[in-house]
Amino acid sequence: MPTSVETTTTPRSSLPNVYTGVTAREIDFVSRFTNNWDALRDILGVMRPIRKAPGTQLISYTASVTLESGAVPAGAVIPYSKSTIAQAAKADLTIEKYAKAVPIEDVAQYGAAIAVQKSDDAFLYELQNTVLTRFFTFLNTGSLAVTATSFQDALAKAKGAVLNKFNTMRKTVTEVVGFANVLDFYDYLGAANITVQTQFGLTYIKDFMGYSTLFLLSAPDIARNKVIALPVENIDLYYIDPSDSEFAQLGLNYAVEGETNLIGFHAEGNYNTAVGASFALMGMALWAEYLDGIAVATISAG
Repeated sequence: MPTSVETTTTPRSSLPNVYTGVTAREIDFVSRFTNNWDALRDILGVMRPIRKAPGTQLISYTASVTLESGAVPAGAVIPYSKSTIAQAAKADLTIEKYAKAVPIEDVAQYGAAIAVQKSDDAFLYELQNTVLTRFFTFLNTGSLAVTATSFQDALAKAKGAVLNKFNTMRKTVTEVVGFANVLDFYDYLGAANITVQTQFGLTYIKDFMGYSTLFLLSAPDIARNKVIALPVENIDLYYIDPSDSEFAQLGLNYAVEGETNLIGFHAEGNYNTAVGASFALMGMALWAEYLDGIAVATISAG
């Protein structure tokens, strides 16, 4: 099956000549991280990230309206329809601190191009994956439950459920994204020739059965016989700015990139242990405003 692969790595040759050594590493790291997230936001359809103050909590809601009869006699009091907004989920948007070290022995044995760059690549990937794993775990808590009899039925019913939910709230839906188990997807396709794409370590297909993007995941991110759907309007990316001036008052200065500073990175040598130490600072979360705006369809054996 053909697969087109897209990459978002910032070429080292594109870095300004003014950056050398450790500083170039820092700029390269944060640029690649930001470029990857910009690409993922484009795929998801998420709008501009929302900057949150440290310690801010993320809250999801459920919303419903009990409509009273509109047949009101002349001169009678019009009864109020009951609108209910309830808090459904809460999480902390906290600062996360990470560090890694490359000993001088690794550089002597493998060279800096391998010992430093390869470990930076792995560090970056794990940081990205941490945010995504939390998001997939959160999606599985969606409260809009749907039962289906087949993979195709699950895709259709999950999308219909979220469209109906947002219609009742009179909220606009432009696109719906879905998440399915990759084994279920290929079981359904059989021998059909479908082109998938890979980016950010994720496999996905565009414009499939009414979904702007269908992500193909593996367990435990999404179990077999399950499909998750939600409108792009129900996805937000919150972040804490690592370049916050109050952090700098502690003498902590991290390299950041662009107007949206999703991650801070700093590298320095430690003479006491003869290692190259790297430090990353971030506070990121993909979140959904409405928990009952996430449809979780389960495929039953019947």
